[in-house]
Amino acid sequence: MAKKEKHPQEELPQVESGQVEGQAGADGEAGDAEQPSYEQLVAALAEANASAEASREQLLRGQAELDNVRKRAERDVQNAHKYALEKFVSELLPVKDSLEMGYQAASAEGADLEKVREGVELTLKMFVDALGKFGVKEINPEGGMFNPDEHQAMTMQDVPDAAPNTVINVFQKGFSLNDRLVRPAMVVVAGPNSGGKESSGSSKIDELA
Repeated sequence: MAKKEKHPQEELPQVESGQVEGQAGADGEAGDAEQPSYEQLVAALAEANASAEASREQLLRGQAELDNVRKRAERDVQNAHKYALEKFVSELLPVKDSLEMGYQAASAEGADLEKVREGVELTLKMFVDALGKFGVKEINPEGGMFNPDEHQAMTMQDVPDAAPNTVINVFQKGFSLNDRLVRPAMVVVAGPNSGGKESSGSSKIDELA
């Protein structure tokens, strides 16, 4: 005879109802243990509030410091514009004092013109030195080649003892500030027939840039 097959449910182990209830109760107790208490929630909230307040105070301090830095920078810029010439003026004051003393000496009765001349020369040297401390250089090209970047030709003359295109006279000296041209030198330039060549005489030309 064929054996009777058992139903799958018949092979499952029997679990008593008390065991199932006990297991459910244990799971419930474990879930309750994982939930934070009211006191823990209050403490966590207080800690978060304290951290947020500390961050807020730090942000306010940073903003205040940036505002102070901005105000100091604005004052520094204003002072730089306002007192930019302070050192330059300080260097020129001795020149003014020397000019006043020279004027008094020249105005005195029986003034010694030689001493007055020496005083003027000393004052002029003081003035040139003061300008040089601030990057001001004199442009005096007499005897050199004409340079349109630094010189302005007023006239051209053919002369036998000068090479063509050289500066034979300076009407007015030029000046540069830190190698940047402030005023070109006003000059007279030797013509193309200079240097012993056949000369057509002096001729006036238009101003050259």
